[in-house]
Amino acid sequence: MFDLLISPFVEFDFMRRALFGSFCIALGAGPVGVFLMLRRMSLTGDAMSHAILPGAAIGYLIAGFSLPAMSIGGVIAGMIVAVLSGLVSRSTHLKEDASLAAFYLISLALGVVIISLRGSGVDLLHVLFGSILALDDPSLLLLTAVASGTIIIIALIYRPLVLDSVDPVFLRSVSRSGPIVHLIFLSLVVLNLVGGFQALGTLLVVGIMMLSATAARFWSNDITKMIIIAIIIGALAGYGGLLLSFHAELISPDARQLPAGPAIVLIAGFIYILSVIGGTNGSLIQKLRPRKHLSA
Repeated sequence: MFDLLISPFVEFDFMRRALFGSFCIALGAGPVGVFLMLRRMSLTGDAMSHAILPGAAIGYLIAGFSLPAMSIGGVIAGMIVAVLSGLVSRSTHLKEDASLAAFYLISLALGVVIISLRGSGVDLLHVLFGSILALDDPSLLLLTAVASGTIIIIALIYRPLVLDSVDPVFLRSVSRSGPIVHLIFLSLVVLNLVGGFQALGTLLVVGIMMLSATAARFWSNDITKMIIIAIIIGALAGYGGLLLSFHAELISPDARQLPAGPAIVLIAGFIYILSVIGGTNGSLIQKLRPRKHLSA
Protein backbone atom coordinates (compact mmCIF):
# COMPACT_ATOMS: atom_id res chain seq x y z
CA MET A 1 0.00 0.00 0.00
CA PHE A 2 2.89 2.34 0.78
CA ASP A 3 4.45 1.66 -2.64
CA LEU A 4 1.13 2.37 -4.33
CA LEU A 5 -0.06 5.52 -2.50
CA ILE A 6 2.98 7.23 -0.99
CA SER A 7 6.19 5.94 -2.55
CA PRO A 8 5.93 7.97 -5.82
CA PHE A 9 5.96 11.22 -3.84
CA VAL A 10 8.81 10.08 -1.59
CA GLU A 11 11.08 8.85 -4.38
CA PHE A 12 10.53 11.44 -7.12
CA ASP A 13 11.02 15.17 -6.75
CA PHE A 14 8.86 16.01 -9.79
CA MET A 15 5.92 14.17 -8.18
CA ARG A 16 6.29 16.18 -4.97
CA ARG A 17 6.38 19.41 -6.95
CA ALA A 18 3.33 18.39 -8.94
CA LEU A 19 1.46 17.47 -5.75
CA PHE A 20 2.30 20.78 -4.10
CA GLY A 21 1.28 22.66 -7.24
CA SER A 22 -2.04 20.84 -7.45
CA PHE A 23 -2.74 21.61 -3.79
CA CYS A 24 -2.06 25.31 -4.44
CA ILE A 25 -4.44 25.27 -7.41
CA ALA A 26 -7.13 23.63 -5.28
CA LEU A 27 -6.63 26.17 -2.49
CA GLY A 28 -7.10 29.16 -4.78
CA ALA A 29 -9.45 27.84 -7.44
CA GLY A 30 -11.88 26.06 -5.09
CA PRO A 31 -13.25 29.20 -3.36
CA VAL A 32 -13.35 31.09 -6.66
CA GLY A 33 -15.32 28.25 -8.24
CA VAL A 34 -17.83 28.26 -5.39
CA PHE A 35 -18.59 31.94 -5.89
CA LEU A 36 -18.76 31.53 -9.67
CA MET A 37 -21.38 28.84 -9.08
CA LEU A 38 -23.33 30.96 -6.58
CA ARG A 39 -23.32 33.90 -9.00
CA ARG A 40 -24.55 31.63 -11.83
CA MET A 41 -21.34 32.35 -13.71
CA SER A 42 -20.07 28.77 -13.96
CA LEU A 43 -19.37 29.05 -17.68
CA THR A 44 -17.60 32.37 -17.14
CA GLY A 45 -14.59 30.50 -15.78
CA ASP A 46 -14.39 28.47 -18.97
CA ALA A 47 -14.74 31.60 -21.08
CA MET A 48 -12.04 33.43 -19.14
CA SER A 49 -9.68 30.45 -19.42
CA HIS A 50 -9.83 30.90 -23.18
CA ALA A 51 -9.59 34.68 -22.88
CA ILE A 52 -6.10 34.55 -21.33
CA LEU A 53 -4.72 32.48 -24.21
CA PRO A 54 -3.75 35.32 -26.62
CA GLY A 55 -1.92 37.21 -23.86
CA ALA A 56 -0.02 34.07 -22.85
CA ALA A 57 0.67 33.39 -26.52
CA ILE A 58 2.08 36.89 -27.08
CA GLY A 59 4.30 36.43 -24.04
CA TYR A 60 5.46 33.11 -25.52
CA LEU A 61 6.05 34.75 -28.90
CA ILE A 62 8.25 37.42 -27.31
CA ALA A 63 10.17 35.43 -24.71
CA GLY A 64 9.47 31.74 -25.30
CA PHE A 65 8.33 29.69 -22.31
CA SER A 66 8.99 32.56 -19.92
CA LEU A 67 6.69 32.34 -16.90
CA PRO A 68 6.68 36.10 -16.14
CA ALA A 69 6.02 37.08 -19.76
CA MET A 70 3.24 34.55 -20.27
CA SER A 71 1.65 35.31 -16.90
CA ILE A 72 1.66 39.08 -17.39
CA GLY A 73 0.28 38.65 -20.90
CA GLY A 74 -2.44 36.32 -19.65
CA VAL A 75 -3.53 38.71 -16.88
CA ILE A 76 -3.68 41.65 -19.30
CA ALA A 77 -5.63 39.68 -21.91
CA GLY A 78 -8.08 38.32 -19.33
CA MET A 79 -8.79 41.73 -17.86
CA ILE A 80 -9.22 43.28 -21.32
CA VAL A 81 -11.79 40.64 -22.28
CA ALA A 82 -13.63 41.04 -18.96
CA VAL A 83 -13.79 44.84 -19.32
CA LEU A 84 -14.75 44.77 -23.02
CA SER A 85 -17.52 42.22 -22.50
CA GLY A 86 -18.89 44.31 -19.65
CA LEU A 87 -18.80 47.48 -21.74
CA VAL A 88 -20.57 45.80 -24.67
CA SER A 89 -23.28 44.36 -22.43
CA ARG A 90 -23.89 47.77 -20.80
CA SER A 91 -23.76 49.76 -24.05
CA THR A 92 -25.89 47.45 -26.21
CA HIS A 93 -28.84 45.10 -25.81
CA LEU A 94 -26.51 42.06 -25.77
CA LYS A 95 -26.37 40.16 -22.47
CA GLU A 96 -23.03 39.77 -20.68
CA ASP A 97 -22.87 35.99 -21.16
CA ALA A 98 -23.33 36.31 -24.93
CA SER A 99 -20.79 39.13 -25.09
CA LEU A 100 -18.27 37.12 -23.08
CA ALA A 101 -18.83 34.06 -25.29
CA ALA A 102 -18.09 36.12 -28.42
CA PHE A 103 -14.87 37.55 -26.98
CA TYR A 104 -13.60 34.22 -25.65
CA LEU A 105 -14.10 32.54 -29.04
CA ILE A 106 -12.15 35.34 -30.69
CA SER A 107 -9.46 35.06 -28.02
CA LEU A 108 -9.14 31.29 -28.38
CA ALA A 109 -8.71 31.50 -32.16
CA LEU A 110 -6.28 34.41 -31.86
CA GLY A 111 -4.16 32.61 -29.27
CA VAL A 112 -3.90 29.45 -31.36
CA VAL A 113 -2.87 31.51 -34.42
CA ILE A 114 -0.22 33.43 -32.46
CA ILE A 115 1.35 30.26 -31.06
CA SER A 116 1.30 28.64 -34.50
CA LEU A 117 3.28 31.55 -35.94
CA ARG A 118 6.38 30.53 -34.01
CA GLY A 119 5.84 27.29 -32.22
CA SER A 120 4.98 23.70 -33.02
CA GLY A 121 2.10 21.44 -32.17
CA VAL A 122 3.95 20.42 -29.01
CA ASP A 123 4.18 24.06 -27.88
CA LEU A 124 0.44 24.51 -28.50
CA LEU A 125 -0.39 21.39 -26.47
CA HIS A 126 1.86 22.64 -23.66
CA VAL A 127 -0.06 25.94 -23.42
CA LEU A 128 -3.50 24.36 -23.81
CA PHE A 129 -2.99 21.39 -21.47
CA GLY A 130 -0.06 22.39 -19.26
CA SER A 131 2.76 20.26 -17.86
CA ILE A 132 2.21 19.76 -14.14
CA LEU A 133 5.02 17.21 -13.92
CA ALA A 134 7.53 19.85 -15.07
CA LEU A 135 6.81 22.60 -12.52
CA ASP A 136 9.91 24.56 -11.54
CA ASP A 137 10.56 26.86 -8.58
CA PRO A 138 9.20 30.06 -10.21
CA SER A 139 5.99 28.24 -11.19
CA LEU A 140 5.50 26.93 -7.65
CA LEU A 141 6.15 30.39 -6.21
CA LEU A 142 3.53 31.85 -8.57
CA LEU A 143 0.97 29.21 -7.61
CA THR A 144 1.69 29.78 -3.91
CA ALA A 145 1.35 33.56 -4.28
CA VAL A 146 -1.92 33.27 -6.23
CA ALA A 147 -3.44 30.82 -3.75
CA SER A 148 -2.37 32.86 -0.72
CA GLY A 149 -3.52 36.14 -2.27
CA THR A 150 -6.88 34.62 -3.23
CA ILE A 151 -7.59 33.38 0.28
CA ILE A 152 -6.57 36.73 1.83
CA ILE A 153 -8.61 38.85 -0.60
CA ILE A 154 -11.70 36.64 -0.29
CA ALA A 155 -11.43 36.90 3.50
CA LEU A 156 -11.28 40.70 3.24
CA ILE A 157 -14.30 41.04 0.93
CA TYR A 158 -16.17 37.96 2.14
CA ARG A 159 -19.35 39.64 3.40
CA PRO A 160 -20.01 41.92 0.40
CA LEU A 161 -18.99 39.10 -1.95
CA VAL A 162 -21.51 36.74 -0.37
CA LEU A 163 -24.23 39.40 -0.51
CA ASP A 164 -23.41 40.24 -4.12
CA SER A 165 -23.61 36.52 -4.95
CA VAL A 166 -26.90 35.65 -3.22
CA ASP A 167 -28.77 38.99 -3.03
CA PRO A 168 -27.19 41.72 -5.20
CA VAL A 169 -30.33 43.88 -4.99
CA PHE A 170 -30.02 44.11 -1.21
CA LEU A 171 -26.31 44.93 -1.48
CA ARG A 172 -27.08 47.78 -3.90
CA SER A 173 -29.64 49.13 -1.44
CA VAL A 174 -27.19 49.31 1.47
CA SER A 175 -23.83 49.84 -0.25
CA ARG A 176 -22.18 50.93 -3.47
CA SER A 177 -19.46 48.34 -3.20
CA GLY A 178 -21.12 45.86 -5.59
CA PRO A 179 -19.30 46.89 -8.82
CA ILE A 180 -15.95 47.08 -7.01
CA VAL A 181 -16.45 43.64 -5.46
CA HIS A 182 -17.45 42.25 -8.84
CA LEU A 183 -14.30 43.64 -10.47
CA ILE A 184 -12.09 42.31 -7.68
CA PHE A 185 -13.72 38.91 -8.00
CA LEU A 186 -13.20 38.81 -11.78
CA SER A 187 -9.55 39.71 -11.14
CA LEU A 188 -9.26 36.71 -8.82
CA VAL A 189 -10.75 34.49 -11.52
CA VAL A 190 -8.19 35.72 -14.04
CA LEU A 191 -5.28 35.39 -11.60
CA ASN A 192 -6.17 31.79 -10.70
CA LEU A 193 -6.55 30.85 -14.34
CA VAL A 194 -3.21 32.45 -15.20
CA GLY A 195 -1.52 30.80 -12.22
CA GLY A 196 -2.95 27.40 -13.04
CA PHE A 197 -2.42 27.34 -16.79
CA GLN A 198 1.31 26.64 -16.35
CA ALA A 199 0.37 23.41 -14.57
CA LEU A 200 -2.89 22.32 -16.19
CA GLY A 201 -3.13 24.51 -19.28
CA THR A 202 -5.81 27.01 -20.21
CA LEU A 203 -8.32 24.30 -21.10
CA LEU A 204 -8.04 22.17 -17.95
CA VAL A 205 -7.43 24.56 -15.06
CA VAL A 206 -11.10 25.57 -15.08
CA GLY A 207 -11.95 21.89 -14.56
CA ILE A 208 -10.55 21.91 -11.02
CA MET A 209 -12.16 25.29 -10.40
CA MET A 210 -15.70 24.25 -11.34
CA LEU A 211 -15.85 20.49 -10.75
CA SER A 212 -14.71 20.81 -7.14
CA ALA A 213 -17.16 23.66 -6.52
CA THR A 214 -20.17 21.93 -8.10
CA ALA A 215 -19.36 18.69 -6.28
CA ALA A 216 -19.18 20.57 -2.97
CA ARG A 217 -22.71 21.87 -3.59
CA PHE A 218 -24.02 18.33 -3.06
CA TRP A 219 -22.50 18.12 0.42
CA SER A 220 -23.55 21.40 2.07
CA ASN A 221 -25.69 24.52 1.77
CA ASP A 222 -23.36 26.60 3.93
CA ILE A 223 -21.03 28.75 1.84
CA THR A 224 -18.05 28.45 4.20
CA LYS A 225 -18.40 24.67 4.33
CA MET A 226 -18.75 24.55 0.54
CA ILE A 227 -15.47 26.43 0.17
CA ILE A 228 -13.68 24.02 2.52
CA ILE A 229 -15.17 20.96 0.80
CA ALA A 230 -14.27 22.35 -2.64
CA ILE A 231 -10.64 22.80 -1.54
CA ILE A 232 -10.54 19.23 -0.17
CA ILE A 233 -12.07 17.80 -3.35
CA GLY A 234 -9.59 19.71 -5.50
CA ALA A 235 -6.69 18.45 -3.38
CA LEU A 236 -7.96 14.85 -3.56
CA ALA A 237 -8.34 15.18 -7.33
CA GLY A 238 -4.73 16.38 -7.61
CA TYR A 239 -3.44 13.53 -5.45
CA GLY A 240 -5.56 10.87 -7.16
CA GLY A 241 -4.87 12.15 -10.67
CA LEU A 242 -1.11 12.12 -10.15
CA LEU A 243 -1.26 8.57 -8.81
CA LEU A 244 -3.46 7.50 -11.73
CA SER A 245 -1.00 8.96 -14.20
CA PHE A 246 1.99 7.44 -12.43
CA HIS A 247 0.50 3.94 -12.12
CA ALA A 248 -1.32 3.94 -15.47
CA GLU A 249 0.85 1.15 -16.84
CA LEU A 250 -0.39 -1.11 -14.02
CA ILE A 251 -3.91 -0.67 -15.35
CA SER A 252 -3.00 -1.07 -19.02
CA PRO A 253 0.42 -1.37 -20.71
CA ASP A 254 -0.84 0.93 -23.45
CA ALA A 255 -1.57 3.74 -20.94
CA ARG A 256 2.04 4.55 -20.03
CA GLN A 257 1.75 8.07 -21.44
CA LEU A 258 -1.44 9.04 -19.59
CA PRO A 259 -1.06 12.83 -19.07
CA ALA A 260 -1.23 13.97 -15.46
CA GLY A 261 -3.35 17.08 -16.12
CA PRO A 262 -6.29 15.29 -17.77
CA ALA A 263 -6.01 12.52 -15.16
CA ILE A 264 -6.47 15.09 -12.38
CA VAL A 265 -9.56 16.53 -14.05
CA LEU A 266 -10.94 13.02 -14.63
CA ILE A 267 -10.61 12.24 -10.92
CA ALA A 268 -12.37 15.53 -10.12
CA GLY A 269 -15.13 14.52 -12.55
CA PHE A 270 -15.39 11.11 -10.88
CA ILE A 271 -15.78 12.77 -7.46
CA TYR A 272 -18.44 15.06 -8.96
CA ILE A 273 -20.43 12.07 -10.26
CA LEU A 274 -20.21 10.36 -6.87
CA SER A 275 -21.44 13.58 -5.24
CA VAL A 276 -24.36 13.84 -7.65
CA ILE A 277 -25.36 10.28 -6.82
CA GLY A 278 -24.67 10.05 -3.09
CA GLY A 279 -24.09 13.52 -1.64
CA THR A 280 -25.86 14.59 1.55
CA ASN A 281 -27.48 17.68 0.03
CA GLY A 282 -29.90 17.20 -2.85
CA SER A 283 -28.24 14.17 -4.47
CA LEU A 284 -30.09 11.59 -6.57
CA ILE A 285 -30.25 9.13 -3.67
CA GLN A 286 -31.80 11.76 -1.43
CA LYS A 287 -34.32 12.73 -4.09
CA LEU A 288 -35.34 9.09 -4.61
CA ARG A 289 -35.51 8.27 -0.90
CA PRO A 290 -39.11 8.08 0.36
CA ARG A 291 -39.99 11.02 2.57
CA LYS A 292 -41.56 10.57 5.99
CA HIS A 293 -45.22 11.53 6.16
CA LEU A 294 -46.41 13.94 8.82
CA SER A 295 -48.10 12.21 11.69
CA ALA A 296 -50.79 13.64 13.93
